[in-house]
Amino acid sequence: MTLLITVFAAVIASVKWYTAKDDSMKIGTLALIYWGAALMWTVDAVAEYIELGAEFFTPATEDMINDGFLGLAAVALGLIIWFVMLVIKDPKGRVKTALSKNS
Repeated sequence: MTLLITVFAAVIASVKWYTAKDDSMKIGTLALIYWGAALMWTVDAVAEYIELGAEFFTPATEDMINDGFLGLAAVALGLIIWFVMLVIKDPKGRVKTALSKNS
């Protein structure tokens, strides 16, 4: 479930990056974060398959729910990292403008 969720997030971010006119919002970085997570979960799935064999394909409902929450948490963490990066780099100058208005 974690692999499926992160692959969907990676594909969506990659399509958005590919169709964007400019990369000022650093969507490519977000796509790389998600592709890295998908690669990590792929290695985890292969290792688990080697360990469990055919049982890998019949997970318990509780395990699937836990994996789903973990996948959503990984996607949320990727979004948080991307957002912090955007605030620090401030590609459109909006944070600087907002801070200068308050001064």
